[in-house]
Amino acid sequence: MPETTQFGNQESFDERTLKANTILMSRYKILGVLGGGGQGAVYQCRDLNFPDAKRLVAIKELHYPGDQSVRASTLTAFRREANILATLSHPAIPKIFDFFDQNNRAYLVMEYINGSDLELLMNKTKDLPVDKIIEWAIDLCDVLHYLHSHQPEPIIFRDIKPSNIMIDSLGRVRLIDFGIAKVFVSGTKHTMIGTEGYSAPEQYRGDVTPLSDIYSLGATFHHILSRKDPRLEPPFSFNERPIKTFNPNVTDALADIISRALTMDPKDRFQSCMEMKQALEQLRFAPARMSMSGTHAIKDNGAGNAATNTSFFDDTEFALDGSIEPRWTFKTEDEIRGSPIAHKNLAFVGSYDTNVWAVNLDDGEFVWKYATNRGIATTPVVDGSTNLVLFGSEDHSFNAVSIHTGRISWSYMTNDRIRSSPCLAHDHVFFGSDDGRVYALVAGNGRYLWEYDTGAPIRCRPFVTRDLVIVGSDSGEIVALELSGSRKWAYRARKSIASSPLVDEIEGICYVGSFDGYMYALDASSGYSMWRFRTNGPIISSATLDGTMLFFGSTDGNMYGINAENAREKWRFPLGSPIVSSPVVRNNMLYFGGTDGNLYCLETKSGKEVWKFQTGGPITSAPYITDNIILIGSMDHTLYAIPLVG
Repeated sequence: MPETTQFGNQESFDERTLKANTILMSRYKILGVLGGGGQGAVYQCRDLNFPDAKRLVAIKELHYPGDQSVRASTLTAFRREANILATLSHPAIPKIFDFFDQNNRAYLVMEYINGSDLELLMNKTKDLPVDKIIEWAIDLCDVLHYLHSHQPEPIIFRDIKPSNIMIDSLGRVRLIDFGIAKVFVSGTKHTMIGTEGYSAPEQYRGDVTPLSDIYSLGATFHHILSRKDPRLEPPFSFNERPIKTFNPNVTDALADIISRALTMDPKDRFQSCMEMKQALEQLRFAPARMSMSGTHAIKDNGAGNAATNTSFFDDTEFALDGSIEPRWTFKTEDEIRGSPIAHKNLAFVGSYDTNVWAVNLDDGEFVWKYATNRGIATTPVVDGSTNLVLFGSEDHSFNAVSIHTGRISWSYMTNDRIRSSPCLAHDHVFFGSDDGRVYALVAGNGRYLWEYDTGAPIRCRPFVTRDLVIVGSDSGEIVALELSGSRKWAYRARKSIASSPLVDEIEGICYVGSFDGYMYALDASSGYSMWRFRTNGPIISSATLDGTMLFFGSTDGNMYGINAENAREKWRFPLGSPIVSSPVVRNNMLYFGGTDGNLYCLETKSGKEVWKFQTGGPITSAPYITDNIILIGSMDHTLYAIPLVG
């Protein structure tokens, strides 16, 4: 398979390349050549329709071949690229502005991307940080999932490789050159096209599917991490070049993910880009699973029944200086990713074992469980007026069960996984779904009120004020909706939003973090940006407010305490590993979990550590404080009840 024409990569050009200052369509002034190939160049141009602003665009050119039959097929392919781009809307895909013919050439006008492609970055940079490469891989999985989920038909890119992936000046991934992208029709043979070394085995036979893009993505990141160009190696020989042999900074887990993407049989690969993205996200948010053996081992009860209270600790001190021991622990059957809550004498927690569990708050004894069909990563909410526990599941369902018995009261189905925790307000429950919609239902009976389509998965909990519902999505957009479901304002961050918004209703300020590393303060009534505070990593942790102090964690490994009025940093607590847990404040103390497995207590004024409590796995959820107990769930499958100390 010959290598396809590059966009953003230098090639040889013939005398037909247009010169600087040439003006196309009396509008686009050519400033220079960005790249191209035998069929035409890619130009950087200025849009003269905006004389008072320097608006730059990229224009991709197609020379018409002399042969009429070849000319027709080439033009058809070029129009197909234009039509595909015109239907797409994703932050990682360049926007298309225009398509026209002039002087026996066709031109595609699109968004200009200021940055470098990954092939160029590899040539200029000896060692790219592994954590940054993981971020890029996650972003590419996201855009490929968007393409593969495109309606009415999926789109296969067919040419993932370093030169078709750009990193713009803001550090964002952009996917370029849709020249051989194609609508996927199951069972249809395709032409053998792509780039040798990166293309999947079945692609050579014309049996291309979305799983072929997963293989090419694996090949691309094998190249980036190992610096072994697959175009110069025997075909399909990645298993002969283990990544860790060439790059000791690559973890076994990351190597395994890439190896799975590169399996010869498509059935053995990740079965979707979303599945691959989730595996990569586990590396970023929980980089090291702690051992469940040794001095901090938690024993099963011997019966293999996780629905009973676990034993305490066998000849093991599981406390700080012998002074803090759990009041009780409760073992579930899988990771606890969401936060626990309590109501009266019961504690409730969801687990990735598909269950919501109810346990006695006094002694941790099992009361009931309700099973869904897939994992639960959300935090439930209790409606005391109707005695219901409400929560979403990755089986697409949102459920309401009885507080006392765990029996189902009502259920509502969305179109995708629910990873957004619900918010209860005004006798309604509000939550988001990976289908991109915010839903409003009557809490007591599940009656549908309205939905609002954001166009991207929603992973954060909505915040509901007296008159607004504020929520963020994976597109980076934060929207404020009227209680009727109509949009009032929107603000776009540079990357996705997983941090739940927090609104100070007295001051009228909304605080929300983003994967772009910023904590934003927005006017809650208009969406106007008041300030932003930069960290050195994505912010997944949701903020909490105590007086004029705002607290939140970052994946850069720091817990921050800043002045909420002017964003001035008061203190930071360096953990050394990513913080995705949201903090809570009680009596001048700040509590949060770390991916190092510890529950921390800090002084709110100084950020000094008061104590910490070690669990057996990373903590990604927020603590819940009730009376004199701190409830915290851990990835070690265990819910802990810790006495409120300090």
